[in-house]
Amino acid sequence: MIDRSGFIQGCRSKQGRVISANAVMALLACMAVSAANATPSIKVLSEVANDGPIKYTVKMASKNWGSAQETRTIRSGQTDDFTWQSKPAGGSQNVPDACPGVDAIRNASGTTVRQVKIRFAAVVVNSGDADVQLGFQGHAPRAATAVTVGGKKLQCPTDNFFSQLVHFTMPTGGAEKSVTLSDGTKLTVSASRK
Repeated sequence: MIDRSGFIQGCRSKQGRVISANAVMALLACMAVSAANATPSIKVLSEVANDGPIKYTVKMASKNWGSAQETRTIRSGQTDDFTWQSKPAGGSQNVPDACPGVDAIRNASGTTVRQVKIRFAAVVVNSGDADVQLGFQGHAPRAATAVTVGGKKLQCPTDNFFSQLVHFTMPTGGAEKSVTLSDGTKLTVSASRK
């Protein structure tokens, strides 16, 4: 039996209630048919063959930034950040706390450091190649110069900053791809699917 107590009763006759109940039943039937004909489900991306881990290596050879190498693992579509730090050309020097703009060229112990930050992003396309975007940021201290901060004269290094974004396509079978940045830094990248 159908409980009709919740229906709108614009008509007080018994026939009016029956018509309202029939209209609601027809509406519910239409909704059930629409749900049965809904769009099929979407395929989960993790089932796609190109979504697996990528093991990649970045090698750097640079007159300005030194030499370094890093091997890491990411998944297609992810971004990975890492940093290389080394002793600057000419050795490390102490940096007074009050020196302005030295955060990128000073380590936790207060001495100068040469630092390179890499941001690596790769998307594996249907051919199996990787569409790569690589961001490069280099920071190195320049020779200290006299600076007046709060009435005090300090010897402060300045940041020799370089940044470049490169975009390239490369195979994911382990072959190397070399890219030369505008400052002469050579980056060699290899990638393989795990």
